[in-house]
Amino acid sequence: MNFDALDYPYSSRRTAVYARRGMVATSQPLAAAAGLQVLQQGGNAIDAAVATAAALTVVEPTSNGIGSDSFAIVWHKGQLHGLNGSGVAPAAISLEELARRGYHEMPKFGWMPVTVPGTPAAWADLIERFGNLTLRQVLDPAITLARDGHPVSPTAAKYWALAAKRFASTLEGPAFEHWFKIFTFDGRAPKPGETFRSAEHARTLELIGQSGAKAFYQGELAEEIERFARETGGLLTKADLAAHRSDWVNPVSIQYRGYDVWELPPNGQGIVALMALNILKGYDFSTMDVRERTHLQLEAMKLAFADGKRHIADPRHAEIPLDMLLSDEHAAKQRARIGETALLPDPGAPVLGGTVYLATADGEGNMVSYIQSNYMGFGSGVVVPNTGIALQNRGHNFSMDPAHKNVLAPGKRPYHTIIPGFLTKDGAAVGPFGVMGGFMQPQGHVQVMMNTLDFSMNPQAALDAPRWQWMQDNQVSIEETYGADVIEDLRRRGHEVDVAEDVGGFGRGQIIWRTEAGTLVGGTEPRTDGSIAAW
Repeated sequence: MNFDALDYPYSSRRTAVYARRGMVATSQPLAAAAGLQVLQQGGNAIDAAVATAAALTVVEPTSNGIGSDSFAIVWHKGQLHGLNGSGVAPAAISLEELARRGYHEMPKFGWMPVTVPGTPAAWADLIERFGNLTLRQVLDPAITLARDGHPVSPTAAKYWALAAKRFASTLEGPAFEHWFKIFTFDGRAPKPGETFRSAEHARTLELIGQSGAKAFYQGELAEEIERFARETGGLLTKADLAAHRSDWVNPVSIQYRGYDVWELPPNGQGIVALMALNILKGYDFSTMDVRERTHLQLEAMKLAFADGKRHIADPRHAEIPLDMLLSDEHAAKQRARIGETALLPDPGAPVLGGTVYLATADGEGNMVSYIQSNYMGFGSGVVVPNTGIALQNRGHNFSMDPAHKNVLAPGKRPYHTIIPGFLTKDGAAVGPFGVMGGFMQPQGHVQVMMNTLDFSMNPQAALDAPRWQWMQDNQVSIEETYGADVIEDLRRRGHEVDVAEDVGGFGRGQIIWRTEAGTLVGGTEPRTDGSIAAW
């Protein structure tokens, strides 16, 4: 048969999925199956989340890897917990060191934007605190997928090909050689349905599982990372890795339409979504048509991003006025700035990124909202020999302005784009939600929450609905399915609207809600290879 796995000339419909004993929702079917397998072996939602996350490093390396950072919101035995699994800049980096190397802005690729990967430690910490199984048991499905191979899914193949083309024209030198050796077939990306396997990846996951991630930060893998950095111009050391710790944090929230919407505090950008929702809750959208409400959503989003750009940084290095930013008083002041035409609040230009998001739930009531990312697709382009570890480029989000809260500094976490979300009502869990995609993420959170709470959409419909994305200045990207009348109205109001042909930039989301009947209902992203595994 001769067909194109990326060509879908006819619209397709997914329905919400219901289950009772467990559910895993993510962007790749084999990863969702890995999580379900762990649930059925006696694991809980936390075990399933880590199993799915590890599998995603194998089956969707276009957006994440073992060298990623991650964040999680966990509902466990009636309590909400937050995990910040992001790493810091190396001890040897500084503005002066970058200037000495000829950099006047943070580079996208190579060693300079590489920060300490936090994901392996996050996996170990989640399992140690909440899991029913061992880390080695939980990583077993991912190890099998890496060693035996898996057929590449269509969306992953698309972004793999784009990365191979971009890297072939931009990456040169020994630091990048192993990306091409590990992730291409003689220089080309795998096609949909072709089998990709990585024995190096499998071996690394085994070492992480057997050691509770200590091999990555203190042992054999840490030595491999330090050696390769030393040989190819990197600054990351075994001491940097050994000093890494995940942080357990308290999620932050605002009330919206009688529900509590939860995000993690900075250094992530979750508060941008909360600030935008706080502004928007002052409007009655039941009396508005889609044209007016889309304008208001965009204006609130720009104002929230302006605050985020100004204040979000590592809270251990900068004072962040969180109470003020999330207050109703601040929201009212921002709302008063919104008029009939597009406002230019000068928030700066966001950057697109690559990320995976997953949600899990079990029959015991536990739920997890989890996100993991290398940042720009495969990240820095640096892959450590003999390990399959693709290192992230999260440091690209540091500012080079010495006066900025988010300025680059050794031992500091950068502004982070990846944000898990969670919804509760009257102190009880409703469930996890998230939309991956760089600076699209808080915008996706706002739209999914409004679809759910303002417009009473089921979780699948909330994800199916057409999306907009503020880009920079007054530039807006919008999906064609919004309709010509909405697009023309936005242009009349001063928005510079681009109608996107490729929907890949509008994020990829997942939702699981617990119903009043005690069952689970989920939706998965139609813009990718998303799947729900249910039990």
